[in-house]
Amino acid sequence: MDDPILSYEKPIITKLKSGCINRNEWHSNQSIKTRTHIDSVDINELINKFGSPLFVFSEDTIRKKIQKYKKYFSTSIFDIQMAWSYKTNYLDAICSIFYQEGFLAEVVSEMEYDKARYIGIPGNKIIFNGPNKSHQSLVKAIREGAKIHIDNFEEIEEISHIANKLNKIIDVGIRLNLDTGTYPLWSRFGFNLESGESLAAVKKIKLHSKLNLVGLHCHIGTFVLDPNLYKIQVKKMTIFSQMLEEKKYAKIKYIDLGGGLPSNSKLRDSYYHQNIIVPNMEVFAKTIISALEDNKLSEPRLKIFLENGRALIDDAGFLISTVKSTKRLPDGTKGYVIDAGINLLYTSTWYKFNIEINRQFQEHMEMSVLYGPLCMNIDVVDSGILLPPLNTNDQIILSPVGAYNVTQWMQFIEYRPAIVMIDTQRNPHLIRGKEDLTDLIRRESIPEHLAI
Repeated sequence: MDDPILSYEKPIITKLKSGCINRNEWHSNQSIKTRTHIDSVDINELINKFGSPLFVFSEDTIRKKIQKYKKYFSTSIFDIQMAWSYKTNYLDAICSIFYQEGFLAEVVSEMEYDKARYIGIPGNKIIFNGPNKSHQSLVKAIREGAKIHIDNFEEIEEISHIANKLNKIIDVGIRLNLDTGTYPLWSRFGFNLESGESLAAVKKIKLHSKLNLVGLHCHIGTFVLDPNLYKIQVKKMTIFSQMLEEKKYAKIKYIDLGGGLPSNSKLRDSYYHQNIIVPNMEVFAKTIISALEDNKLSEPRLKIFLENGRALIDDAGFLISTVKSTKRLPDGTKGYVIDAGINLLYTSTWYKFNIEINRQFQEHMEMSVLYGPLCMNIDVVDSGILLPPLNTNDQIILSPVGAYNVTQWMQFIEYRPAIVMIDTQRNPHLIRGKEDLTDLIRRESIPEHLAI
């Protein structure tokens, strides 16, 4: 038997640095683990069948998250209705799971509204938020009985015009923005409470005979880390609701607390592990229910809505990628190019993903950079990370990536990959096929004088 041919790589001398701790060096002290399966399905089999890169979702993880969420918010005192935030992940298969589990569809655009209707969700099971509701989408939503939350003064006039044209009295809600003590204040959506703008909106709605204000909605932010902010939100919304009723401006039938609960993603700008800075979902639930009790919102007629996304889907998503090439950077850092970049991982700007390798390794680890495949210098998936020597065709598994990546991905330079869901019986299903040229060009046309 011939002796194996050993590859030689020039040794690198790295200068030791002293002084203040470096953020990347702090973050790099994470343990790189081995992952060969997702929900008992072999990663190599998935790649051989569906290609790389590949998004993989675990139905089992999603349903278990949902069951915990519903358990934590279960109460005999309050009528709480869950809604799934479509912008977080509007894959048809994902949205169907949440609807099966009793969630309404919370949408923020005509496109999302149409997706919900396409998979069979009736209009009266849709909450329609967002600052840009087209005329035709409002007509559809009104005719189909969707719950509409007004975002701006122009929308009041638009909806009133449609109501008059249809000769129909419409129940509506308004979106509030309010100060919970966080910075920056989410003030671009809805009507501000403290400035009096929200009361002005209520008065304007009351002038329209076909509009009936029945609900208040507020979403205080995203990746909220302090449960007590929801206490402030509940108190302010309750006081406003009671004032409207006392002055006979409106009789509020429901309060929608929005979403914003965080997932287990690692914040890129934090020195602390997510288990330290991200409270358990149960803590949020206890805080919110306690706030509802403190503010005497137990009247049978008043319904509470919750619209969460990230906390329920992020952990269920994985992105399998493949090492395409290796290189040594001028400063001695090892670089790897993988076939998944920021075109697929929009959230890499804010979060540091867990990184796992699909084989066992014992080699010495060194500071490395993971580059994506794009011809752009900014296409860095991770930097300052300790990795063992990687070979071409090794698989890198990134997680959690279930929230916002497959809704905010870009069709840029590369085709977008296939997406697979592994069901509760451990069977993989293709839920979105890999793009090809027809997906890119089917809406384009070449004027006759430019034809080649």
